[in-house]
Amino acid sequence: MNDHYLKKLDRVTAILTQLQSKSIVRAQDLAQKFDVSVRTIYRDIKTLENAGIPIIGEAGSGYSLMDGYKLPPVMFTKEEVLSFITAEKLMQKFSHQSLGNHYQTAMEKLRSVLKYSDRNLIQNIETQIDIFQHQVKTEDTLKDVIPTILESIAEKYQLSIEYRTVDDKISTRTIEAVGVFFEFNFWYIMAFCTLRNDFRQFRVDRILKISKTQNPYLQEYGQINDYRKNGNGNKVTVKLLVDKKIMGHLVNSKIYYGLIEEVETENGVELTFETEWLKDGFPRWLITFADYATILEPESLKERLKDLLKDISDRHP
Repeated sequence: MNDHYLKKLDRVTAILTQLQSKSIVRAQDLAQKFDVSVRTIYRDIKTLENAGIPIIGEAGSGYSLMDGYKLPPVMFTKEEVLSFITAEKLMQKFSHQSLGNHYQTAMEKLRSVLKYSDRNLIQNIETQIDIFQHQVKTEDTLKDVIPTILESIAEKYQLSIEYRTVDDKISTRTIEAVGVFFEFNFWYIMAFCTLRNDFRQFRVDRILKISKTQNPYLQEYGQINDYRKNGNGNKVTVKLLVDKKIMGHLVNSKIYYGLIEEVETENGVELTFETEWLKDGFPRWLITFADYATILEPESLKERLKDLLKDISDRHP
């Protein structure tokens, strides 16, 4: 079977999914979706009719399936249907754009196997659910970048990437991806970098080019969290005693700044961190709640915090 017939088979199957998921489907909309001519859509509809699919309608007005026709016979409860819609809203707001596109296609397939009454339930409820996200959404220059990464992990083949660093330098790396993770509004790859001979994190939106190579991984890897927790030998242990009443405001940030232990005491909550940002990042974060915290160690953090507070005081006499 050549590529032409494979593409036609995929398109005809996708058209059937569209017919199952919507009450009326116009040929013009299908042509635009699949980037073919309207005449090609007419031929695809005829192919489905010849295969025994009960299609109602005609060219120019739109097509629909005969009521009661379902393929395949999968049933979902109303509670499951509502959970799918909520998950779809979350994916639209928080997923990477390459994953979101595939999830949207999957949702169309899911809609296609729902009962007519459940399809109406979706239409009535999906506009009543929203997720408010105030962070700036990043845009990538590459299409399907995360699926490419995940394929390389599954197949255990190295990736070649062209990467823009934080200081706008461009470098070419060969990496062995361990996994991907989302943190503070950005997607990252955790990978072994063959250039540095060590594990590195790469922000996905800074990848300019990516391709799978034919080179297999040189070693086996564990779970992604095993590598995110490992230090590189340059981290300093920090201990703080924090007032319990502000702990609710530190839920996400304390993890970002290297929290490794949290112990509740009579005098407050003792937090232990491992951080590389003792000069700027950590003390500047600490300033935001310094009146509710006591530095237990190290002494160098106390001195750095005093210096920052003096600089602030000098700027605002």
